[in-house]
Amino acid sequence: MSLTYRMKVAGLERDLPLCRVNDELYIGAFVIFGDVELTVASARELLKRAPEYDVLITAESKGIPLGYEMARQAGTNRYLIARKSPKLYMKNVFSVKVRSITTAKEQMLCIDQDDADFMRGKRVLIVDDVISTGESLRAVEELVTQAGGNIVGRMAILAEGDATERGDIIYLEKLPLFNPDGTIKE
Repeated sequence: MSLTYRMKVAGLERDLPLCRVNDELYIGAFVIFGDVELTVASARELLKRAPEYDVLITAESKGIPLGYEMARQAGTNRYLIARKSPKLYMKNVFSVKVRSITTAKEQMLCIDQDDADFMRGKRVLIVDDVISTGESLRAVEELVTQAGGNIVGRMAILAEGDATERGDIIYLEKLPLFNPDGTIKE
């Protein structure tokens, strides 16, 4: 029997499969990949709450559809992606190490000189699908700071765990943490 959690996000209901992190902790798997309706609705609702910004950046990979859709709806032609590894086209790459709750090993996020030049001195909005431990957010913040961008907001569709208590994150809904039996952790 697979456990799920039903939640409403941006006016839409979705059943999230519960996934084991360890013997005591399960999380709801929120995946916007392939869900165009949810991506469009979430982007619309986040943009209603977004502070004024010049540049939008997200972390690879689950934030990409959201970043794209927010940029499209806002009428901007470019958004930035903190990549998980340097690509051949990237020049003068700088990176930050990150460990996410949904990834088994340490990863890296990086941008190149072109992205850094694009955001230098501008108001930067960081977006992601879910903020949980805040590690990916911290890594993107460090990249933006290194590039000389001015962070004006941090947004996510969902905040999970301790992230729900942070006053510096704008999000649409809280995603609870779960016990192995599917009940919400208190």
